Parts: sequence; C-alpha cells; structure tokens
Amino acid sequence: MARKLRIQYPGAIYHVMNRGDHQERIFCDDEDRKRFLATLAEGCEKTGWQIHSYCLMTNHLHLVIETPNANLVEGMKWLLGVYTARFNRRHKVFGHLFSGRYKALIVDGSGNGYLKSVGDYVHLNPARAGLLRPEQPLEAYRWSSYPVYLADTSPRPAWLRVDRLLGEWGIRWDQPGAGAQFSAVMEARRQAERDQEFKPVPRGWCVGSQQFRTEMLEHIEKQRGQWHYGAELSESAEAKAERLITQALRVGGIRP
Repeated sequence: MARKLRIQYPGAIYHVMNRGDHQERIFCDDEDRKRFLATLAEGCEKTGWQIHSYCLMTNHLHLVIETPNANLVEGMKWLLGVYTARFNRRHKVFGHLFSGRYKALIVDGSGNGYLKSVGDYVHLNPARAGLLRPEQPLEAYRWSSYPVYLADTSPRPAWLRVDRLLGEWGIRWDQPGAGAQFSAVMEARRQAERDQEFKPVPRGWCVGSQQFRTEMLEHIEKQRGQWHYGAELSESAEAKAERLITQALRVGGIRP
C-alpha cells in the first residue's frame, strides 16, 4: 500500500489522499469513521505524527500529516493495513479496501501560506462535494478536523495540531475566540468560491515556493532511494545537470 511515496525527512509535511479500491466505499457509516479516527490516534501514538487537518469522505480521505521522525511510509502501511483489517472484520468481507496507492504531496511548512492552502482545501472538501446545503455552516460536517478547530473550550485530540494552520491565518490558537475567527474567515472564503470552480489539488509532487522545491531536489539528489520515483527523480536529474553545466561554463569563463 505504501509504494507511492516520495521524500522522507524529519519534520516533513504531506498532504495524503487515498481512495477505495475501484472507487468503492471506505466508510459505510459513522461507526467506520469512528474506527478510522481511533486507528489514526493509535498510529500517531506509534509514529509521533502530528495531524494538521483531515477529512473523511465516503470513498476517499485526506490527511495533512507532519512526520517528526521521517516515517510516513511505515506509518501509512500500518494505518491502512490495520484499518482494512478492522473494516473487513466488521463487515465480514475480504480483500483490498484501498486502491493500493496513496498520493502524497510534500508541503512547504515554512509559514508562507502553503500549509494554509492545503488545510483549507481539506476543510472545504464537504462543501465542494455538495454534502452541505448552502445554509448549513461548514462545521455541520462532523467528519473533518474543522469542527474541532472551532471548539475553543473542548479538549482537542493530542495528535491534532492547530497552531500552525491558524497561525498562517494570523489567528492565535490559544486566545479566546480563535474558533470564531477561523469560522468567519472560512465561511467568507467558502462564500467567495461558491460560484466559482474550486481549484484542484496541485498536480506533481510538491506544494511550496521555488526555494523549497530547490531544497527538496537537492535532498533527492543526496538521498535517492526506493521511495523516489518518476517526476521528482527526473526533475532532480535535470536540476543537477543544469548546475554542473553552469559550473563548467563558469570555470571556462563562458557566460550561459
């Protein structure tokens, strides 16, 4: 299940998406969703993961995961495998539940707004999918981290980290009224986009600035391994070639 992952290093943030096998359901009811969140909590305890946002739909899910221990591959293998076993046992079925590959985009967490963009995309998923009526607030959809963000007075799961995403909105997570502020900006964004086509998740392997992308390409060049493939390997090789050519021209006194 974990073949499709890319760069691993301590503190990396990933937007992870996965769908049901043949687009089938991965959550048949609320009990399945509760079991997945319980499994996710166990996984975070085992791996040290911090979750910035999540959304559980019917046939797919979104997770924004920070990995202090550079262990996304191992953690996803455990999470998807254990949840599949629990789902199959409960519903008395056999075989694959997920499509076999999850997509993971590495996200620039430097505070320049990329984490906010990804988190907002995840939280707006129910509205985008038409699961909420126009008059319903976004928090009416229970199975995302968004209602938990708004709960100023209720304890949040230890594995859900809200400070960084709220910080990119300019909201102090530990101040009274932070949830109300976040609700206001998200409903305003939802309204602004209601009559427009939602932007898709960026294609490729990276969501971040050009400097962040360059740093990741240098990391790939030094740490090429079995979890690097396709687009990022090609781009890393091209970046290395351009760097070597530029250095050779400079030595020869030739301007590019």
